[in-house]
Amino acid sequence: MKIFGIGRNYVEHIKELNNEIPSEPVVFTKPDTALLKNNDPFYYPSFSKDVHHEVEIVIRICKQGKSIQEKFAHKYYDQIALGIDFTARDLQSKAKEKGLPWDIAKGFNGSAPISNFIPVSEIENINALDFSLEKNGQTVQTGNTSHMMYSFDAIISYLSQFFQLKQGDLIFTGTPSGVGPVEIGDNLVGKLSGKTMFDFEVK
Repeated sequence: MKIFGIGRNYVEHIKELNNEIPSEPVVFTKPDTALLKNNDPFYYPSFSKDVHHEVEIVIRICKQGKSIQEKFAHKYYDQIALGIDFTARDLQSKAKEKGLPWDIAKGFNGSAPISNFIPVSEIENINALDFSLEKNGQTVQTGNTSHMMYSFDAIISYLSQFFQLKQGDLIFTGTPSGVGPVEIGDNLVGKLSGKTMFDFEVK
């Protein structure tokens, strides 16, 4: 199983971090040890002092494919979930200053909490889907998939030019604006169309 992340996919998030708008999807990966399931707590790592939350829609690949045309990409995923791409912002900033990869800042243990999956068939409009993140009862991030620079189908088509996609692969599709730090003791609740998808603690 591969875990892909798409960076800079919502314009307002790009602006808040003063990044350049990309001309193609920004891709990174996480190892499977980053996954955190079943509302297990996230343990704040000792190597960072600035871990940020980034709530994202996650799509699950349902069949093998490569060099997929965008018009056929919708056939390659059948379930979605809500997740967080935890980012050690201090480590990422240090790596970016030196032009180095972000692997440690993005892929550390437990950096990819994820909810249970739901079938795409149960969603009225996958391209206009509301999602949000609450921290200690306060909404800190809200997004809608209609605001993505690169749609789910465009992302799948792009990734498949370089990587053979296989059943079970996961794609974190980007975060809206409102990212910010978490602290020990925080409670994080993710919602999809108003329905709670995950609810866990930072310890």
